[in-house]
Amino acid sequence: MRAVVQRVASARVTVDGDLRGEIGPGLLIYTGAAEGNGGDEARWLAAKVAQLRIFDDDDGHFDRSLLDSGGAALVVSQFTLIADTRRGRRPSFTGAARPEAAEPLVERVMEELRSLGVPVEGGRFGAHMLVESVNDGPVTITLDSADRDRPRRG
Repeated sequence: MRAVVQRVASARVTVDGDLRGEIGPGLLIYTGAAEGNGGDEARWLAAKVAQLRIFDDDDGHFDRSLLDSGGAALVVSQFTLIADTRRGRRPSFTGAARPEAAEPLVERVMEELRSLGVPVEGGRFGAHMLVESVNDGPVTITLDSADRDRPRRG
């Protein structure tokens, strides 16, 4: 699974003019599932997001997580995160999980976050959504479950 995580002062998502989710301070999490992803990847992603230390402590250093800060999460499914742009000019999405496999994985990420104590809102899977956010920092981090077992350099 892949995610783009943005620290926000606020964020909201609407579908056809209807508000689907809205948060104050916390994280906006665009989430995509790749073919072959399963529950382990969803669980890893949720834990990583919840524990990622990207909120300022009293000294202005990144030393607090979403759990520490008491912030909320707005999870928005986005299969375009799985785009392959290595060839040509049009992205290929053949590596993205089929909707019937991807939707439960995005839901699982949300459930895992909730089980960790994070207030969670979400968009509507497969819908055309309008996402509004007030980025804080800005702080934007990309996460990929395929990288979880790779050794760090340096």
